[in-house]
Amino acid sequence: MDAKTGTKRRLPSRHVTEGPARAPHRSYYYAMGLTREEIARPFVGVATCWNEAAPCNIALMRQAQAAKKGVTSAGGTPREFCTITVTDGIAMGHEGMKSSLPSREVIVDSVELTMRGHAYDALVGLAGCDKSLPGMMMAMCRLNVPSIFIYGGSILPGTFKGRQVTIQDVFEAVGQYSVGKMSDEDLDELEQNACPSAGACGAQFTANTMAMVSEAIGLALPYSSGAPAPYEIRDQFCRVSGEQIMALIERDLRPREIVTRKALENAAAAVAASGGSTNAALHLPAIAHECGIEFDLFDVADVFKRTPYLADLKPGGRYVAKDLFEAGGVPLLLKTLLDHGYLHGDCLTVTGRSMAENLKSVMWNKDQDVVFPANRPLLPTGGVVGLSGNLAPDGAILKVAGLESLTFTGPARCFDGEEACFEAVRKRQYAEGDVLVIRYEGPKGGPGMREMLATTAALYGQGTGGKVALITDGRFSGATRGMCVGHVGPEAAVGGPIALVRDGDIIEIDAENGTLNVKLTNAELEKRRQGVKPKPSDFTSGYIWKYAQQVGPARTGAVTHPGGAAEKKCYADV
Repeated sequence: MDAKTGTKRRLPSRHVTEGPARAPHRSYYYAMGLTREEIARPFVGVATCWNEAAPCNIALMRQAQAAKKGVTSAGGTPREFCTITVTDGIAMGHEGMKSSLPSREVIVDSVELTMRGHAYDALVGLAGCDKSLPGMMMAMCRLNVPSIFIYGGSILPGTFKGRQVTIQDVFEAVGQYSVGKMSDEDLDELEQNACPSAGACGAQFTANTMAMVSEAIGLALPYSSGAPAPYEIRDQFCRVSGEQIMALIERDLRPREIVTRKALENAAAAVAASGGSTNAALHLPAIAHECGIEFDLFDVADVFKRTPYLADLKPGGRYVAKDLFEAGGVPLLLKTLLDHGYLHGDCLTVTGRSMAENLKSVMWNKDQDVVFPANRPLLPTGGVVGLSGNLAPDGAILKVAGLESLTFTGPARCFDGEEACFEAVRKRQYAEGDVLVIRYEGPKGGPGMREMLATTAALYGQGTGGKVALITDGRFSGATRGMCVGHVGPEAAVGGPIALVRDGDIIEIDAENGTLNVKLTNAELEKRRQGVKPKPSDFTSGYIWKYAQQVGPARTGAVTHPGGAAEKKCYADV
């Protein structure tokens, strides 16, 4: 095709490559070494969240090169670009965590702006750490150009004194160290050996949970999300993804044809069946929002409730992502869900085929015990459940995978912010049976809805993880375990009931019946509400301030714009 006289049908890149008026634009492409023929081809944005912040992202640039080769071999012209990511493992336990959830919105916005500004026709997105995965998928749905998601892969497990360990063990070791249960030498040895390779945290924490979502929702190729980052097969998945994006352009198959309500339910089922991160209850509504689909925390919780818990994965179980991949990968889990009626098989995927067609040849692996068949589950209901009640009218979320008891009742110990609670835990200034309440950590109140892994891991390290409960309007890491309830809404900063709780109030958590209540009358709650004054924020300028002005409730995904439902024309149709 001649770039000066040819056409690209209705592809966005025609605005920067077609006709005499675009001679200056083409001149830039010639400056970068492109030929006339390459300029005439579809432009495929290859977006990565590569950086040197953490091992989650360090392999993404290498994998992007493989994806670009696939695009080129199939007749496209790849254009690589990077966006940010904030790595929770580094941000955890200090004010840096306030940047984590907001970074998801920056990722979406920056990918959108890059694609719009340069008129790219399709998107191959590579992501490695917690917020970058949903952020990249949200961008795909917002832009609605043909898109394929690629996960950078998980880290390999470490070894400490002859046993497999993950970063979860290191966080919990801090608690052990604080009470004299671990020596300086052992802590030093553990921290040097827990993370032996590139890749995201290895258990069913948020990154691996959202990677599983990418396959279950149909935006990633089968098996592609399971292979650890160091495995050479990752490059093959990337190359094939690059080739497949050209088939999607030819067919004009777009993300919003793939990400339907049924697909979102499939994704939620995969999270529940794998005992995945509670953060999925935040990210799935946000992905739905970009498509103009109403799918909030309660919708996610409904799927969780009816889905069995099948995968024996850490932090509640025994295995890590590498083990799941070698047992049969995500398709093994999806196939047993499909065979027993827990999955919609008619959903379209980026292969161009339905979910059922993708899984047709998947055979059950009887020589493994990572995934249980759906008719013989670990638990009859999902590894994550939704809660509601007078303490959480807008809902809350709890990971039950690995819990010995599904109920907890105890007196409240209230803290305004994580630091105050962590200090009390560090000094053992709490009693068994307490319900620790951390508030003013929601999307607006934090701002940024921090994760509480440092605190929850310290409790487990001190040996009291199953003997106290914790509730918060903030979030939990996928590595959190125990009776830990997050996303309590409305949050304290907007006058939610969690702001009204006082020390000694009796809190009742019942995961069997899905309730979260404080033993106070409505009259008492209303009386207290009159005396509560808004807590001023320390952030009065900058991005965190701006985020707090825009962000909505956790129930609908903590999103910052009206979404697909308000859209009059999407980017794909420019």
